[in-house]
Amino acid sequence: MSTDTVRATQLPSGEAVPVLGQGSWGLAEDRDRRNEEIAALRLGVDLGLTLIDTAEMYADGRTEELIGEALEGRRDEIFLVSKVLPHNATRSGTISACEGSLRRLRTDRLDLYLLHWRGQVPLEETVGAFAALIDAGKIRYWGVSNFDMKDMVELVSLPGGSDVATDQVLYNLARRGIEWDLLPWCQEQGLPLMAYSPIEQSRLLSNLTLKDLAVKHDVTPAQVALAWLLRRDGVVAIPRAGTRTHVWEDHAALALHLDDADLRALDSAFPPPTGARPLEML
Repeated sequence: MSTDTVRATQLPSGEAVPVLGQGSWGLAEDRDRRNEEIAALRLGVDLGLTLIDTAEMYADGRTEELIGEALEGRRDEIFLVSKVLPHNATRSGTISACEGSLRRLRTDRLDLYLLHWRGQVPLEETVGAFAALIDAGKIRYWGVSNFDMKDMVELVSLPGGSDVATDQVLYNLARRGIEWDLLPWCQEQGLPLMAYSPIEQSRLLSNLTLKDLAVKHDVTPAQVALAWLLRRDGVVAIPRAGTRTHVWEDHAALALHLDDADLRALDSAFPPPTGARPLEML
């Protein structure tokens, strides 16, 4: 069904993952939308958006249950990502949380398991739990989310910490602080960066520059914002897959080429950082 090949980037292992996936934050919160959300996830897989991102926190586990229902029978097509909450990230707690996610997702393994953000549990303990889960065949890779530059440097200095596969952070036109240090560091390390909220939960869509460029290219403002992210090496965008219309729209952004004039206009409207900034989160 796919009309445009989904480009890929590589994990440190060399395994390819699509640069455009499907996020799930906000899914399964309204039963009236359930059938459409399931149909959207299935359509995305049909179109090659086979990286699915979720978390135990989303809708108190109901999002994982929805994804498990939506993708039953298609597990081998999916690169499945979930996250453990910081207060669950002890050695035994991480293993228990992972097993809960596996039950809700109706699968025997996760392709990637992330620490959702840094909490009070020592990183060494969580890394050890991730290693145990890999040994048990319950996860294939592990990574982190919402880690800033300092956190990442500390992480890779720990025993086993250099096995980290990704950092998932808030990154979009309005949130460019990571371009100063974190993004270049990840690129040097060969770590793909996963960008959540790539259109700032739709708040970017009223921007006049985005609207003007959308008219120029006969696309939507959301597609301009996504294409801006997708042009970067080593970045995976995970917009929420809530409706089939949005999935088609996201997929079409893969074919949009922004020229130098477009990029200059976006830099003027959304200036790149001129120094280090604290990591932003939603």
